[in-house]
Amino acid sequence: MTQALRNQLPGELMMWVLILSELAVFGAGLLVLRAVWLTDPDGFHAAQGQLNAAGAAVNTVVLVTSGWMAALAVRAERPRGLLAGAASLGLVFLGIKGAEYAAKAEAGISFETHPFFLFYYLLTGFHVAHVVAGVVILALVAVRPAPASVEAGAQFWHMVDLVWVLLFPVVYLL
Repeated sequence: MTQALRNQLPGELMMWVLILSELAVFGAGLLVLRAVWLTDPDGFHAAQGQLNAAGAAVNTVVLVTSGWMAALAVRAERPRGLLAGAASLGLVFLGIKGAEYAAKAEAGISFETHPFFLFYYLLTGFHVAHVVAGVVILALVAVRPAPASVEAGAQFWHMVDLVWVLLFPVVYLL
C-alpha cells in the first residue's frame, strides 16, 4: 500500500485490515447461504417465513441510528454521551435479537430444524458476538475518549452496522 493511500484512509490501518477480513468472512457466509438455498428454494423460503422481519427492521433502524451517533462522536468535542448512546442502542439491538432467539427456541426451532436455520444462527450469532464486542469497545472508549480511539471505535461499530445492513435483506427478506 502506498504512503499516499495510507494517508487518505481515516483511522488505523490495522483496524481496516480487521474490518476487511470480517467483511470477507460474513460475505463468504452469505454466499454459501445463497448457494445452499438453491438446493431447496421452497424449504428455505418456508423457513425464512418463520423469522420476525419486522423486529429485524426495527433492529436495522436501531443499529443505523447507533452508527450515526458513533459518527457524530468522532467530530464531537465531548463524545462521551454520543458513545454511551451508541453503546446503549447496541444493547437495545441485543435485547431485540435475544427476544427473537427466545421465540425461536420456544417454537422448537434450532439449527437442526432446517439448513436455513443453521445459517441463520451462525450468521446472526456471529454478528451478535461483534455487537457485544462493539458495545464493550464503545464503552471503553467513552471512558477515555482520545480522538484516535474514538475514531477506531467508530470504525469497528460502522463495520458492525454494515454487516447487519447486508445480513438483514439476505437472511430476512430475499
